[in-house]
Amino acid sequence: MNYKRLYGMTFTAVLSVGLLAGCSGNNNNAQNNAAATNAPAAGTNASASSEPDQEPVTLKWALWDWEATAYYKPLIEAYQKEHPNVTIEYVDLGSTDYMTMLSTQLSGGADLDILTIKDIPGYSNLVKQNHLEPLKGFMDTNSIDPALYGGTVEQIEVNDEVYALPFRSDFWIVYYNKDLFDKAGVEYPSNDMTFEQYDELARKMTSGSGAEKVYGAHYHTWRSAVQLFGILDGKNTVVDGSYDFLKPTYERILKEQEDGIVMDYATLKTSSTHYSGVFYNNSVAMMNMGSWFIATQIEKVKSGESQATNWGIVKYPHPDGVEAGTTLGTITSLAVNQKSEHKEAALDFMKFVTGEDGASVIASTGTIPAIKNDEVISSITSIEGFPADENSKAALTTVQTYLEMPMHEKSADIEVILNEAHDNIMTKNATIDEGLKDMNTRVQALLNN
Repeated sequence: MNYKRLYGMTFTAVLSVGLLAGCSGNNNNAQNNAAATNAPAAGTNASASSEPDQEPVTLKWALWDWEATAYYKPLIEAYQKEHPNVTIEYVDLGSTDYMTMLSTQLSGGADLDILTIKDIPGYSNLVKQNHLEPLKGFMDTNSIDPALYGGTVEQIEVNDEVYALPFRSDFWIVYYNKDLFDKAGVEYPSNDMTFEQYDELARKMTSGSGAEKVYGAHYHTWRSAVQLFGILDGKNTVVDGSYDFLKPTYERILKEQEDGIVMDYATLKTSSTHYSGVFYNNSVAMMNMGSWFIATQIEKVKSGESQATNWGIVKYPHPDGVEAGTTLGTITSLAVNQKSEHKEAALDFMKFVTGEDGASVIASTGTIPAIKNDEVISSITSIEGFPADENSKAALTTVQTYLEMPMHEKSADIEVILNEAHDNIMTKNATIDEGLKDMNTRVQALLNN
């Protein structure tokens, strides 16, 4: 299978963020029956009105984390208000191994209609398994312009066909604790930091010991929090089978770990420490994390769970010679089950969610949609709790965003290898050279088969 792969995407618009509010609803798992949501929403324009005498139809939407996700219920309500003959039932497959669970459900003949696509490896697998409805013809008929999605649609083409449309997009930034910087008398981080400057600042901000220790920076246990610093110069990707370019990144971050600038990876792993907790309790001065955390942080400050009440964000650190605003990103998409018995209705719901009306609903919950129109942009600073300083506002402008995992037919298997090698390097079960050799050997063998 020949995959069209692009190495980057450019976002020129300012992205809108805000409060992530919890939603009510039944929390299902894969074995439970789907729960119907059928409540009206006020003030939202859907894509088209349905005639009241149309035949009733029930669509099943596969998703994860219903209770913790702000936009599911408002999207359903907005669509059903304009389509009273349609009932949307959600099927919560849980966030753990969601894409594997979805593949299993579809292979077993589950009567799912609308499919939420969580990641590129899972998407690649579903395409290979012929579970997804091709969309280019539908896009042409409905005048859906891929340019609305800022280059992401082109990055997920397979043999010049598209099988999903993005409705969310997130990118990596740096969160920082203003109170800790004020206490240390250190100037806040800027929107134009090189890796070396970020390391220097983290060292300045490290202080104390024991329960009172403040770490200058924090890297979560995902490989993306470390490895993907290495692809920001645009010269390499993580699917090419050669990983020696990652050595300087690992050397820098392992040295920070040895010097006590960041928390020990093995301890974080064995204790299952969540990145949010260390930021909430003022244990870290800076943290690289996705834009999805903005809304959560705002909510937790309001609820009192986060003690980091005076905080801000800045653009991601970048290599020398690379423009500030270069970062990493992810997309969340919708697809339609090729075997859906209600394909026309499912495609219409997908069109709404991934279109401008859906983007407006998503943005109203404080989540970043894939489409950034004027309405979305105008809401950026209006949500209570978003940092009011100019640096935080400017941090939402990106110039180049690379997908965390590019489109590749073997991306799921590559992901497994990279995760295992990353874990071995960070826990020092392997040296950096040994870990990189393991990546090179195993991925190259995979690509050659």
